[in-house]
Amino acid sequence: MTPLGAKLRALREERGIQLKDMAAALQVSSAYLSALEHGRRGKPTGFLLHRIIAYFNVIWDEAEELQRLAEISDPKITIDTAGMVPEATELTNRLAADIGKLTPEDLRFLHTELVRRSTRR
Repeated sequence: MTPLGAKLRALREERGIQLKDMAAALQVSSAYLSALEHGRRGKPTGFLLHRIIAYFNVIWDEAEELQRLAEISDPKITIDTAGMVPEATELTNRLAADIGKLTPEDLRFLHTELVRRSTRR
């Protein structure tokens, strides 16, 4: 599941909306919306994202949050480490090979540490 998919599902559940009803309102298939929620589809188009925001009738902060989540919800990311230090390439390859073996706690730790270090700069 992607960050956007988790948020969409939470919004639907909070409001008691069935997936098929939301899909019909957005004029997409239930299969597409399910795949979007489960991270089997990349981020939606800007047009669809705006329709989702309007569908949930969210304003400013929550709309911006959905846009931010869409930007970080590509489940098939490619990382180019050409020209970086060897440790960057090694880390990228190790993460690609082992991310499925990490516990939720490990992932939260790595995420928190990365965010903390990137905001310091």
